[in-house]
Amino acid sequence: MSDYIKVLIVDDHDIVRDGLKLILELDERIMVCGEANGLQEALDSIQKTCPDVVLLDFRLPDGDGVNGCLTIKRRFPQIKIIILTAFSQNHLVIETIRAGADGYLLKNIKSQELIENIIKVYEGDCVLDTSVTEGVFNNIAIPDIELPSQDLNLSSREKNILQILSQGKSNCEIAEALGISEKTVRNYISTIFKKLNVTNRTEAAGYWIRTRNNYSSSFEPQG
Repeated sequence: MSDYIKVLIVDDHDIVRDGLKLILELDERIMVCGEANGLQEALDSIQKTCPDVVLLDFRLPDGDGVNGCLTIKRRFPQIKIIILTAFSQNHLVIETIRAGADGYLLKNIKSQELIENIIKVYEGDCVLDTSVTEGVFNNIAIPDIELPSQDLNLSSREKNILQILSQGKSNCEIAEALGISEKTVRNYISTIFKKLNVTNRTEAAGYWIRTRNNYSSSFEPQG
């Protein structure tokens, strides 16, 4: 990690931006590099400040989280985006994930949890608020995949990792649970993505949850 994570706050309410800035800058790992009250202002600020992570409200005067993710990712694909909103409807979560969001969190999140999730996303993980995780995974449609009756040659270790990943755990947490290195976890997850023909953790987790009954008879947890 560099000296700090640069975060841009995008919300059309001054009091929300002020509160978030106060919370985030209490942590020495994070620096709020800019604020914006809409998508266009956010794009202008991104060009000037080059943030690592954008905290993006879903409803803005000149667009929504889906448009925001698509526009930002198209122009600045390296930037991580976390939707921070009061809306928890499953279809909104799924649409923003498909549009490129790296995280979806609700505004009632605790301050320290928000900070830790920003760091997780910065380090390459995807995050979902625990209150929306199950609903999203149970309803997500996995594109270009026909759910097979076989296990696509997933090893016991790969199934183990996929199960833990589906609980919203980060690579670090998976590594700690299994007593292996984060690099090994990343390698396993890359292989799992290829076998399942998915491109991100949400799709992989959705696959596991929708097919776990098929796996239950053959899955054996490993220490």
